[in-house]
Amino acid sequence: MSKQDSSFAVRRLHSLLGVIPLGVFLIQHLLVNHSATRSEEAFNAAAGFMANLPFVIFLEIFIIYIPILFHGIYGIYIAFTAKYNIGGKGYGWHSTYRNWMFLLQRISGVIAFIFIAIHVYQTRVQVFFGADLDFDMVHQIVVNPLWLVFYIIGIIATVYHFANGLWAFMITWGFTQSDRSQRIMSYVSMAVFVVVSFIGVQAILAFI
Repeated sequence: MSKQDSSFAVRRLHSLLGVIPLGVFLIQHLLVNHSATRSEEAFNAAAGFMANLPFVIFLEIFIIYIPILFHGIYGIYIAFTAKYNIGGKGYGWHSTYRNWMFLLQRISGVIAFIFIAIHVYQTRVQVFFGADLDFDMVHQIVVNPLWLVFYIIGIIATVYHFANGLWAFMITWGFTQSDRSQRIMSYVSMAVFVVVSFIGVQAILAFI
C-alpha cells in the first residue's frame, strides 16, 4: 500500500469512527442527560441503567475511549496541518460556505477534544475514585456560571463537529458524489446540528 493509499485509509477510518461509534454515543449520551428535564429521579435511573450494563468498563474503553483518542489526536493533527482557503477563490456561495465549514470543523474539533477530556475527568474519573455519577454530581459542576458557559460551548462545538462531520463522512465513503447530493446533505447536517444542540443545551440547563 502506497503512502497516499495508507493516508486515505486512515482518514476513512477517522471519518467512520466519528459517526460510528462516537456519533451514536454522543446522541445516546445527550438523550440520557435530557432525562434530567423530566426529573432528578429520571436522570438517576437512566444514568444508573447505563452504568450497570454488563461489561460496561470494556464497552467504554473499546467503544468510547480508544475511538475518541484516535479520532481526537488524528483530528488535531489534521487541524494543524490542513490548508485553509478562507477568502480565496471559490466556485460560488456553496464553495465559500464549505471553506468556512471546513475551518469551523477543525476549530470545533479542538474545542470538543478539550471539553470531552475535562468532562471525563469531572465525571468518570471521579466515579473511579468513589463518587456517584448522579444528578447532584452534574449539578455541582454547572451551578458554577463559568462551568455552565464552558459546558454549553463544549456541547455546541461537539454537536457541530459531529453534524458537519456527517457531511464529510458521506463524501469520504462515497455516498454523496454529485453537487446536488452534497447540497442536500449540507441541509441535513445543519438540521442535525440544530436539533441535537437544542437537546444538549436543554439537558445541561436542567441540572441547574
